[in-house]
Amino acid sequence: MMTSYVDGIANITMIDGIVRFDLVNISQIEKDKANIRPVGSLAMSLPALLRTYEQLTQAVNKMVADGILKRNEDQQIVAEDYKAG
Repeated sequence: MMTSYVDGIANITMIDGIVRFDLVNISQIEKDKANIRPVGSLAMSLPALLRTYEQLTQAVNKMVADGILKRNEDQQIVAEDYKAG
C-alpha cells in the first residue's frame, strides 16, 4: 500500500458519476502566497464520496469530543494549538 501526504485539494470535478480530486502540496510560502504543486489525484464514485464524507465527519466530531479540535464562535472547527511533527 502506498501512503501519500497531501496538504489539500486544488480541484474537484465530477464526470460521468466519478468524482475526481487533484491533490496538492504546499512547497513553500513567500510573502503570503503559497507555492502549490500537484502530487496526485484521487477518483471515487459518488456513493464512495458520500461514505467518505460521513466517515470524515465522524472522525472530526470525535476529535472535537476528545478535545483535539474545538469549535469557534461561528461553529467552525479549528485546531488552535495543533503542531504537526
